[in-house]
Amino acid sequence: MALPLDAPRPRSKAPAALVVAAMGVVFGDIGTSPLYSMQTVFSIHGGAVRATSEDVLGVISMVIWSLLLIVTLAYIGFIMRADNHGEGGILSLAALIRHKLGKTSHRAGAAVVLAIIGASLFYGDSLITPAISVMSAIEGIEVVDPGFAEYIVPLSALILTGLFVAQRWGTGKIGKAFGPVMVVWFLVLLVLGVPKVVENPSVLRALSPTYAIAFALDRPFIAFIALGAVVLAVTGVEALYADMGHFGRRPIMLGWLYLVLPALAVNYLGQGAMILDHPSTITNPFFNLAPQWARIPLVALAACATIIASQAVISGAFSVSRQATRSSLLPRLRVVQTSREQGGQIYMPTVNILLFLGVLTLVLVFRSSGNLAAAYGLSVTGTLLLELSLFLLLAQAVWKWPFAKVAALAVFVGGLEILLFGANAVKVLSGGWLPLLIAACFVVVMMTWKRGSRIMWGRRASMEGPIEAFTEQLAQSTVQRVAGLAVYPHGNPATVPLALRRNLESNHVLHENCVVITMKNIGVPHVRADQRITVTHLGEPGNGIVRILCKVGFNDSQDVPQALRLATMEYPELGFDPSEAMYMLSVFRIEPGQDSCMPRPQKTLFRFLEKFSANRTQALHLPPERTTVMGAQAEL
Repeated sequence: MALPLDAPRPRSKAPAALVVAAMGVVFGDIGTSPLYSMQTVFSIHGGAVRATSEDVLGVISMVIWSLLLIVTLAYIGFIMRADNHGEGGILSLAALIRHKLGKTSHRAGAAVVLAIIGASLFYGDSLITPAISVMSAIEGIEVVDPGFAEYIVPLSALILTGLFVAQRWGTGKIGKAFGPVMVVWFLVLLVLGVPKVVENPSVLRALSPTYAIAFALDRPFIAFIALGAVVLAVTGVEALYADMGHFGRRPIMLGWLYLVLPALAVNYLGQGAMILDHPSTITNPFFNLAPQWARIPLVALAACATIIASQAVISGAFSVSRQATRSSLLPRLRVVQTSREQGGQIYMPTVNILLFLGVLTLVLVFRSSGNLAAAYGLSVTGTLLLELSLFLLLAQAVWKWPFAKVAALAVFVGGLEILLFGANAVKVLSGGWLPLLIAACFVVVMMTWKRGSRIMWGRRASMEGPIEAFTEQLAQSTVQRVAGLAVYPHGNPATVPLALRRNLESNHVLHENCVVITMKNIGVPHVRADQRITVTHLGEPGNGIVRILCKVGFNDSQDVPQALRLATMEYPELGFDPSEAMYMLSVFRIEPGQDSCMPRPQKTLFRFLEKFSANRTQALHLPPERTTVMGAQAEL
């Protein structure tokens, strides 16, 4: 549950190991921005930004104050406090608003729509970031020897393949492996930047925002164009929020304030100081910071860092996808829990495969980070604006912030984000169409699934009917009972499982003992075995029909047979043997129909998406030899 910022919050521990692990997952994207940010600034629009004192100081000032206002103030200071049971990201934020304001609120409905758009833009970023990050690092070999250029694409494809294969190990293990590498990376950023700043300390003037303002007033059009590349310095902040569920806010905050922000600021200042002294270095400012003998090792380290940069958005995509399934925006996808301590550390095989295919396609089609640069930024700035808008809605409508406080954040942070978005919007025709196209596809998918599932699950609930009415009718009938134990896994405890209703209608008999069992995730890591089970008799006592509610945490397996064994141990009066149970799994098939509830293309897409739903027999650990599938079908 999120608390108002003015309310006291419980202090949480942030072990050093967790901070280091967060380095390996959360900060990779924003931490590798120095590789290409300055190079892009001085190459856009035919070199409109020049290597003069006014332009260099203005650009560096823009970068540093973007880091301070957007990342430090807005996200670390405010937005990351808007957690939903520890989860971050735009869908989690919208779900929190919807819960607080009520499902019927118009503002809550608008928040869901904005969240769908924002999540779709994030997926675009999740595809572009790994491609541009890895290619930008491998392109460093051209600084060493231009003849190596032909190896950039195959090396990038090979590295990305290894990264996506490694995802099955889980973000916790990946973070432990990648974290120390990123600590070294940020220390190297400091080491590269400090000597250049010492050689030309006048660059420290860029710490004053007046140089960014003076640059904008003196050359407004050029400054506006430069903002389109300056945004590259804050790419990854949206993943930082989406990844919050993996490690928690405190480790991320400590890592940012004590290492990441100082390292980035010093490195950008160092690049600026070097450009002022040696204007020819604008061709690749980052690698030119290093002495000749250190460039090959630096390319290798940069390649490792950009692999880790890709990890940030991949992990964020897993989190956003799970939130989307919980919000009925995507079909039920297989989720593998990879940590026994952190609920957000998950692996989603389907999402991983789709991301890999998309990223590999971008690498093979665009073939250089420069070609992808125009496409980069629009999805990031769009997501930033939408997340800030939703946060301001939460602060004003739920936390009851004073208007002046909301307005101040909207003006200082929102104004900067609007400028960044506008500077990237002008690049639509030159490549910005790519993230918009990707986002549009995901918007269509999410809106189709949301609409279709609302229609079909409403029809399913109507077919199932209330469980209380069913047991009352059963008490007044003379249904024959047969020996045995039938267990009906069912997600909605208020309705009758389809398999139970169909079994009665088809066979005109019921088992002597019928159990309706519901697995309820209560959003904690673990629920003790002696606190999981609640048994309720349905209808008249002694009719042999009971409901078992099994509470589980995110680290607990949703093992139905195990839950049944726990119930008989805790409630021996149930009087049945779990080893003799027959499991009756409800299915709800969707067939093509002629009704006009949805356009035909949406119907086709919904039925296609439904085929991606995870196998419930495996998810619930049901024994195949004792599981029968029954249910109903409806037309769409």
